[in-house]
Amino acid sequence: MSSSGTAPESRRGGTRPTGLAPTRADRIIRALSWWWASAPVLLFTPAIAYAMGLPDVRREIGWAFGLMALFTAVLAPAAGFVVVRVGDRREVRGRFLIMAAVSSVPILFFLFFGVLFPECPDGYHC
Repeated sequence: MSSSGTAPESRRGGTRPTGLAPTRADRIIRALSWWWASAPVLLFTPAIAYAMGLPDVRREIGWAFGLMALFTAVLAPAAGFVVVRVGDRREVRGRFLIMAAVSSVPILFFLFFGVLFPECPDGYHC
């Protein structure tokens, strides 16, 4: 017990902010979470534009929206892991693990059925 009559602080206890003000790591984690959540919107933007009567968006730059959605789905969880590690925010690690798992499902689906499965030997019909 310390001389003031209170329990001694732990080594890490003094580094956490007290109060309601978010730290820089908290703001970055929130921004990365919202960035990742925008991936489906980016992916479906060309289809929405086509449904609204703008077929040129889908034809000419639809691939760019798909590529941005892919980069968003991959980079946001990866950058989140770095922020969690640097900011020492272990309690948020689960969020980025779930984000990475959810992002990997459609990526692996398109990789398997879009790239690997259609490649059949000559003479076989797939």
